[in-house]
Amino acid sequence: MINIKKYAAIDIGSNAVRLLISNIVEQEGREPQFNKSSLVRVPIRLGQDAFTVGEITEENIARMVDAMKAYKLLMKVHGVERYMACATSAMREAYNAADIVETIQREADIKIDIIDGKKEAAIIAATDLHEFIKPDTTYLFVDVGGGSTEFSLFAKGQIVASKSFKNGTVRLLNNMVNDVVWVEIEKWIKAVTEPYETVNLIGSGGNINKLFKLSGKKQDKPLSYFYVHSQYQALNSMSYEQRIADLGLNPDRADVIIHAARIYLNAMRWSGARNIFVPKIGLSDGIVKAMYNGTI
Repeated sequence: MINIKKYAAIDIGSNAVRLLISNIVEQEGREPQFNKSSLVRVPIRLGQDAFTVGEITEENIARMVDAMKAYKLLMKVHGVERYMACATSAMREAYNAADIVETIQREADIKIDIIDGKKEAAIIAATDLHEFIKPDTTYLFVDVGGGSTEFSLFAKGQIVASKSFKNGTVRLLNNMVNDVVWVEIEKWIKAVTEPYETVNLIGSGGNINKLFKLSGKKQDKPLSYFYVHSQYQALNSMSYEQRIADLGLNPDRADVIIHAARIYLNAMRWSGARNIFVPKIGLSDGIVKAMYNGTI
């Protein structure tokens, strides 16, 4: 006998707004299964507004309201019994964020929680990584977003350090990350990984998922540092239009994927990691699991 619950998570990021609907399969004597039922992504680049002018524009507020109304209807037809909407870096920094939250609550009947970087990192780290994390191996989990990057170090199957930095693809695209931030990230990574002889990376985010898809590898196989570096160089040699036409990248992916690759490469270099695993999980997966486990 099985019991199926339907949960949903809305991830309001700096580069896109996502809705994940998950089936949670409960069976006596077994661990619950979290199966993706639907994933919808709308490329509303809130970070372009928040990081450059400090507020979300009226145009993008209207797009957010429409997206939330659509997500509300999708959750209704899917029979979702519980959901949570979390906004990250862009909404954290937009001075009109509180007004937007109130508008969406009123017009779309969706409550949005604006979470800080520490909570974002904790939620992401709550995702199901048991297939990738071996007790005798150390991993640096790296989630690259548009406005921030979250790092979590796993040793002996447990999180031993976690930190969020204001370094993301949309910020880099707009030349808004200075050298001081890169130095802080380098110092933190080297400090937390120094006690461990070998470290592997686990990459999260749409850009590393796309790089993995381009590799044609099976899901349980990692990407090597040399592969990611060669892809970084290849993407750098192509124009924005070529990345769209030749690689099939979405327009809102084609301009930021290079910056994401740079973050992952630096994280691998500073931690000494030779491989990066890509399990296709992120904040929305973490929200669903944290809701289910009662940790959020």
